[in-house]
Amino acid sequence: MPLPPAPTKRAALLTKDALDTPVRPLAKPASKQPAATKPAPNNWGIDRTTHEPQPEPAAARIEKRRPSPVKTLAVHSAASAPAAAGKTRKPKPGGPKKLFVLDTNVLMHDPMCLFRFEEHDIFLPMIVLEELDGHKKGMTEVARNARQTSRTLDALAGAQGADIAQGLALSTTGYSEARGHLLFQTKPLAYDLPLSLPQGKADNQILGVVAALRKEHMPREVVLVSKDINMRVKARALGLLTDDYQNDKTLEDGDLLYAGSLALPTDFWTRQSKTLESWQQGSQTFYRITGPIVPSLMINQFVFFEAPGEPPLYARVTEIRAKTAVLKTLKDYTHLKNAVWGVTTRNREQNFAMNLLMDPEVDFVTLAGNAGTGKTLMALASGLTQVLDDRRYTEIIMTRATVSVGEDIGFLPGTEEEKMGPWMGALDDNLEVLGKNDSGSGEWGRAATNELIRSRIKVKSMNFMRGRTFLNKYVIIDEAQNLTPKQMKTLITRAGPGTKIVCMGNLAQIDTPYLTEGSSGLTFAVDRFKGWPHGGHITLARGERSRLADFASEVL
Repeated sequence: MPLPPAPTKRAALLTKDALDTPVRPLAKPASKQPAATKPAPNNWGIDRTTHEPQPEPAAARIEKRRPSPVKTLAVHSAASAPAAAGKTRKPKPGGPKKLFVLDTNVLMHDPMCLFRFEEHDIFLPMIVLEELDGHKKGMTEVARNARQTSRTLDALAGAQGADIAQGLALSTTGYSEARGHLLFQTKPLAYDLPLSLPQGKADNQILGVVAALRKEHMPREVVLVSKDINMRVKARALGLLTDDYQNDKTLEDGDLLYAGSLALPTDFWTRQSKTLESWQQGSQTFYRITGPIVPSLMINQFVFFEAPGEPPLYARVTEIRAKTAVLKTLKDYTHLKNAVWGVTTRNREQNFAMNLLMDPEVDFVTLAGNAGTGKTLMALASGLTQVLDDRRYTEIIMTRATVSVGEDIGFLPGTEEEKMGPWMGALDDNLEVLGKNDSGSGEWGRAATNELIRSRIKVKSMNFMRGRTFLNKYVIIDEAQNLTPKQMKTLITRAGPGTKIVCMGNLAQIDTPYLTEGSSGLTFAVDRFKGWPHGGHITLARGERSRLADFASEVL
């Protein structure tokens, strides 16, 4: 149907009576408000109050003859208004952003700490930059971290649109989780410290900066972050907020460390009696279980069932699908016929560990436990068997963190292996134990065996590991509790095809400064690799070295 012709007269030429026609009758005639302030009719000529059709103005009747873009816009606005009003806004974080003042030791401990404070701001005093400059020389880990921190600060300051006076956005270098700003000390700050604190000491200057910032930014929280315990104590004595740098800690409590084994409840067989499936493959038996225990299991986790009057069960989780898990029974290395290089396991946890060490499908094994639990002996025995008997690996590479218990005795002479000799006393002691097991070959036979063993064991220093690739090697990392997470990553990533890495350590014997049970590289590796199909962990519980060593571990 064709549109009617356009009107010949403009709306402005209508009579005064037509223009003064009311839109709708007034609901309250006593009201003295002008008609212009009344609610406008909706686009369909329906009163929103009475829902009855109202007489249209003459101007509206004329404009109805052709589509009006103004009306279309009005309809769109009216429809979108409720949607805009009902849109949920992102909640803002509660309270103002905190201002964290970082000590120099935090930056030298973790160069990426600038990006770990989420939406909060970071302040660096000028004395911190001076201390960073003083520690950048050398090849130590501290010097490398100081140089990395300086490069990070330079990248932030050189970003496009960066303004040091207003603060540098921490997200400009690609770390979107860091939503705060980095502030530098660009002017002298007035502060008053007790006369007993020397003004020339760097720690006291940082405390003064924190005190001045607290007064300047009231009521905003200003928090000093430091790894120095004495500095935190002084800050609290001055009434300043302070905290340790917690981001590097994998766990808050060493007791929460993944143990690698789980005891099944006493009613396990009763609950599984109706849904249990079992089958045999070779010498191993497999069980498919269901129930509430399945969500708490992990791949390569050991489970055991021990109850008086019932046969025990020792198995390993090999598969988890939805609400079911598959358990595989273990090889019994406590029996003499399954001895590994003449060594038999003496307790449940040692048997679990030996199953991991002898499994070619497990590429990464971590062993934790007190002194005398057999970590090094089992790792060496399984390594020698798989290198010399099974020919699964070409050689054993052994290394450890060279952190002394007491004072350093100075430089050691000789080659790399000769320098590592004093640190590898545990290797010699365990090789002596393993050599005594071969009693039927005589003196000459034992000597030849020892020479063969020595030729297949290489002692390497950690300082020369970067850039290397180990192919078909059996790598033992002893005293791994003294490694930082970064050093642990460096060593594990050296593994090439066919290589197995065994990390051993005692979290109660950490000798590296600034490392705790929660921030140790061994804790870091155990927590990150749990549940990986080609990795396993077990915590050895009972000492087997001697009754004297076992008693000393408990009471000292």
